[in-house]
Amino acid sequence: QVQLVESGGGLVQPGGSLRLSCAASGRTFSSRTMGWFRQAPGKEREFVASISWSTSNTYYADSVKGRITISKDNAKNTMYLQMNSLKPEDTAVYYCAVKKLYIGYSNVAGAYEYWGQGTQVTVSS
Repeated sequence: QVQLVESGGGLVQPGGSLRLSCAASGRTFSSRTMGWFRQAPGKEREFVASISWSTSNTYYADSVKGRITISKDNAKNTMYLQMNSLKPEDTAVYYCAVKKLYIGYSNVAGAYEYWGQGTQVTVSS
């Protein structure tokens, strides 16, 4: 019943920028945390960033801190990931996700309950 749809991925040169969007429907997430994860072939899904829907508190993985900004539009039920100074190691499928209820700080994929289908980001010259 919950639908999360990512968009905005594509091919970009190293040093370039992309903005990903995640549109949510089917229910409200006013008391939830939402996040972005990414997964490259042969690697585990890893945390990128998260944002609280009610407080707007944010958290970033060390690998992307300073290059990526997470934001949201409550009225549109949409979350964004602005990515700058992209590197080849940023190449992955990027997933939007909603965190489970009653969980404290955690950046593991198992702490998240609902997932989109992902959007491909490729950083290459």
